Amino acid sequence: MEELFAGDITLAEGLLGDCSALTAGGEVSVLSKESWIKVCHEVNIELPWLAHGANLFIKGFEFLPTDIGRTIRIGEALLEIDRAIEHLPALAQQAPALHEGLQLGWRGGVICRVMRSGSIQTGDDVFIG
Repeated sequence: MEELFAGDITLAEGLLGDCSALTAGGEVSVLSKESWIKVCHEVNIELPWLAHGANLFIKGFEFLPTDIGRTIRIGEALLEIDRAIEHLPALAQQAPALHEGLQLGWRGGVICRVMRSGSIQTGDDVFIG
């Protein structure tokens, strides 16, 4: 995984250049910073968020099952929350306790459908609607 500070999201491909096994074409995976830090502390493991495999790392929000259908606007892109991320194969092998902790609730992040293409960059405001 490589951390990028800007990118483009498209209806057909999701995050351009993404090679993650978490998403299919037209999808983007999103992880909450608060959830990641909380679970890392709970299991006493310190790993960078890139170990998760998500496309985007946002702060200021923790996901719940009631978020299905809500939208996330970042930069010019608009995403719709479709489902929870249920399994993280690489993380399950690397840090089983962390993987298990992320499976409780929706702390492991969400898969979103791309509703509007657009450019995003670090520092863009994130709006959940």
